[in-house]
Amino acid sequence: MEGSGAASYTPITIHQMFLETLEKYPDHPALAFKKEGQWVFWTFRQYYEQCRAAAKSFLKLGLERYHGVGILGFNSPEWFIADVGCIFAGGLATGIYTTNSTEACHYVAANAEANILVVENQKQLEKILQVKDQLPHLKAIVQYKGELQQKAPFLYTWAEFMKLGEDVPEAQLNAMIDSLRANECCTLIYTSGTTGNPKGVMLSHDNLTWTIRTTVYMMAVKPAEEVVVSYLPLSHAAAQVFDIWMGICYAMTTYFAEPDALKGSLGTTLKEARPTCFLAVPRVWEKMQEKMKAVGAKGSPLKKKVAGWAKSIGLQHSYSVMNGENEVPWGFVLANNLVFKKVRAALGLDRCRFCFSGAAPTSRETLEYFMSLNIPVLGIYGMSESSGPHTISSNEEYRITSCGRPIAGCKTKLDNPDKDGIGEICFWGRNTFMGYLNSPEKTAEAIDQDGWLHSGDLGIHDQHGFLYITGRIKELIITAGGENIPPVPIEDALKAEVPIISNAMLIGDKQKFLSMLLTLKCVVDDNAEPTDELTPEALDFCQRNGVKATKVSEIIANKEPAIYTAIQEGLELVNSRATSNAQKVQKWVLLERDFSISGGELGPTMKLRRPIVVKMYQEKINEMYAVAKL
Repeated sequence: MEGSGAASYTPITIHQMFLETLEKYPDHPALAFKKEGQWVFWTFRQYYEQCRAAAKSFLKLGLERYHGVGILGFNSPEWFIADVGCIFAGGLATGIYTTNSTEACHYVAANAEANILVVENQKQLEKILQVKDQLPHLKAIVQYKGELQQKAPFLYTWAEFMKLGEDVPEAQLNAMIDSLRANECCTLIYTSGTTGNPKGVMLSHDNLTWTIRTTVYMMAVKPAEEVVVSYLPLSHAAAQVFDIWMGICYAMTTYFAEPDALKGSLGTTLKEARPTCFLAVPRVWEKMQEKMKAVGAKGSPLKKKVAGWAKSIGLQHSYSVMNGENEVPWGFVLANNLVFKKVRAALGLDRCRFCFSGAAPTSRETLEYFMSLNIPVLGIYGMSESSGPHTISSNEEYRITSCGRPIAGCKTKLDNPDKDGIGEICFWGRNTFMGYLNSPEKTAEAIDQDGWLHSGDLGIHDQHGFLYITGRIKELIITAGGENIPPVPIEDALKAEVPIISNAMLIGDKQKFLSMLLTLKCVVDDNAEPTDELTPEALDFCQRNGVKATKVSEIIANKEPAIYTAIQEGLELVNSRATSNAQKVQKWVLLERDFSISGGELGPTMKLRRPIVVKMYQEKINEMYAVAKL
């Protein structure tokens, strides 16, 4: 804490934050969810009462102080209530990714010494039942969707669970709530563990309540007026802070998306909820862009001409706003009425005042596409260890490809900067976590002796203090010649040149030259698995190049000359802009299937898991580096 400014706010607990909102807005809608096709709303009073009821049931089931309640399922009111209720009852709320394997679920539940696990359905329950005997602290499992397919004394439906604590005295719960302290741990966020086992990030009440109050103040959010849609995995810090804690702090109405949100239904929910704040990961923005381009490609020549004209004005206007000039270009009002308003309404973003992108860098091409439609997508940056956000952009102050400036009361420094000013991004502030659960040596690696949190990301500041991420220390490719090469700019440049490419991953660690693994844009099935069918945008690319193929396998089997030539030409353009010969890509290979979460190449927030991809495609990589035998 500091003597003045944002860092001097009085620390409060999660319960105190909830009470403040409850007193001001008891009858404001808090949660909205679909029941038999109709939206049902719960007020903040109902939400709070449900959290108290869940807390009493956790106490009845024998939840011990500082033991975990693991929650394994898609976003729902039950997820929120289990999380908040667990904190009221003195436990450690712990989200578990639904994409986790049985072994990964076991690791988190064991590490958090979970007394109770809350699972969505039979599929998630089965994972836990397989390892139940290896979880000595586990006392009960609660399933919140569907009927239980088997009976056991430790298994409860949600309805049974919520009734369990009815006879627990209010005084007993109140005594527990009164014993909570702002500097104690209340939540564990497990890092997605791209290398080794995930680490349990311990966040205190103050980490969450202070970070939320400070961040939201900078956004100029209006209490009891904002609407958000919950669809990103709640076991991730960004979604949890945005959906649960921001919602409670500022009396927002949270609509729950359907479990197949990222497979296509998110668009419908957005149109029905019409959020005022929307957070997405870059892949979601890219998918929206792909869909809109596919629709645009089918328009009449006149429609295409009007859209092209409007977008050029939109981009001009967005850049002038960004640069603080605020000049309204000629024709902007017309373009807004003819195109931008209709596009926003079609996306469900007609009321949206804040569009954020976080969890990974978004490409300039995607950002400019949305700027051209008068939808500035604002960069936000942080990590689980910084309670979610550390830098944030606002509509008044943002720069394209930047992730903004530190939230009030926080500081950023660049450690060991190179000649260009690029260094490791380090954080300071009340958002810095308490440490990793049961892992003092890993905590000491993350927080130095002066209290700075080391992010492992590389970045640079501009003259106005905006932060730009340039890469990740662990992602840096160090060639055999000792050149340090950040992969993302090269990957993004190729994807921008060749729109049929979905994923590009640069290879070249300890090698004499750089190469690339590439995948093509394909349709995703209902289970979010990549199929063999090319997307409309990819088909459009094929047609423009005189190619009749409709499947990924056809292009690869025939080494389709026009497509292979287009990729090679795109690569040569990227190489022509390289800062040195070492940064030129010499070889590439097209893979048979696109990367996916289920395939293991992408993490839960669709981040590329580079070490895993290298292992999976080692043979293909070896072929590219095979020395020609005489």
